[in-house]
Amino acid sequence: MVRAVYPGSFDPLHNGHVDVIRRASRLFDHLTVAVVNNPLKNDGCFSIDERTAIVRETVAGMPDVDVATFQGLLVGFMQEASANVIVKGLRAISDYEYELQMAHLNRQMNRDVETLFVMTAARWSYLSSTRVREIAGFGADVSKLVPPATLRRLRQRFGPQVGVEPAATP
Repeated sequence: MVRAVYPGSFDPLHNGHVDVIRRASRLFDHLTVAVVNNPLKNDGCFSIDERTAIVRETVAGMPDVDVATFQGLLVGFMQEASANVIVKGLRAISDYEYELQMAHLNRQMNRDVETLFVMTAARWSYLSSTRVREIAGFGADVSKLVPPATLRRLRQRFGPQVGVEPAATP
């Protein structure tokens, strides 16, 4: 049985993340979406519990996908999860440069861990959690960028206008 982990802050979870989760879940016997609690990142939108709840709701209908949280080194979590594959979503070459370094470091720390890069579908290649937070913070519509669970939480945080397309100008 091949177990994989898709780690990230998912703050917030967006459709690019969901694309990678769906595609990776078909490649492995089991996929754990691991929501990281990174104390170095405190500029986020949602707490670890809120992010975990959003991911759980979004993957509820996906067989062989579960959700966990972790803090610390990913390779340590990999051992806890009995997983040997890290899934990383890539949007652009700039993501690759960063993730390649992380893959080498993880492999240095645990030779049994492999990293698989999954290219995000082209339709989501421009999307990042940072941009979603910015757009929602300005009260603009993000309904086409995020799953329903994320949209509900963003509306609670920033107001109901976050999920409403602006009226067309005549």
